Amino acid sequence: MRPSKKTLIALAICAPILLACADQAVNAYEPADAAASTDPSATPMETTHTVTAAVEPDSPHADDARRPSREPDVIYVPTPEPVVDAMLNLAGVKEGDVLYDLGSGDGRIPIAAAQRFGVRGVGIDINPVRVREANANAETAGVTDLVTFKEADLFQEDISEATVVTLYLLQSLNVKLRPKLLAELAPGTRIVSHAFDMADQWEPEQTREVDGTRIYLWTVPER
Repeated sequence: MRPSKKTLIALAICAPILLACADQAVNAYEPADAAASTDPSATPMETTHTVTAAVEPDSPHADDARRPSREPDVIYVPTPEPVVDAMLNLAGVKEGDVLYDLGSGDGRIPIAAAQRFGVRGVGIDINPVRVREANANAETAGVTDLVTFKEADLFQEDISEATVVTLYLLQSLNVKLRPKLLAELAPGTRIVSHAFDMADQWEPEQTREVDGTRIYLWTVPER
C-alpha cells in the first residue's frame, strides 16, 4: 500500500523538525561528556594528584629537610657514657676550661662537661640534624647557658679559645686536623681522642683503656 499524498506532505514537513531535535539532544549531551573526560573535578574518583610538600622555614621539621653543606667525614656513632666520663677525667677538665667537641653529634660530651664541672662547651658538627638534636638535649639537661652547638665544618671553624678539645673521628682525620690544632690552640691545651690516635705524626702523652676501647691524650706544646 502506497502512502497517500497527504502523508507524504506531512512527512516532508515534520522530518526537518525531528532531525533538528535529535541534533540538539546529541549536542546537549556531548559537552557534558567531554567535560567529564577533561575536568578533574568532574571525575574526582578517577583523578590522581601528585603533591610535593614544602617545609616552611619556621617549621619544626625544617632542619630535617635540610642537608649538610657537604658529606660528613664519619658516620655518626655516639661515644658511650663511661668513655665520655673517662675522656673528661683524662683531660683534667676543671672550672674555667672551655671545651670544644669537634664532631659533637648529639652533644653528650659538652653537656656532660657542663653538668659535671660547670665549664662552657662548644660543639661543632656539619650535620644540621645532629645540631638540632644536641640543642634539644642541652635544653633537657638545663645547660643551654653553658653550651653552644654550631653547624659548621670543623676544619674551617675557629677553635682558638678552647682549652680542651675532644675528638671521635678517624686516625686519618686526626692527622689531617693536627696542623690546625697546633696552629690555633694555645700551649697547654689538652686534646683527647676516643679510639683513634695520630699514627706516627704525634705520640700521645697518655692512653687509657675504657669500656673495651682506648682513649688518647695530647697537650699542645710550647711554641
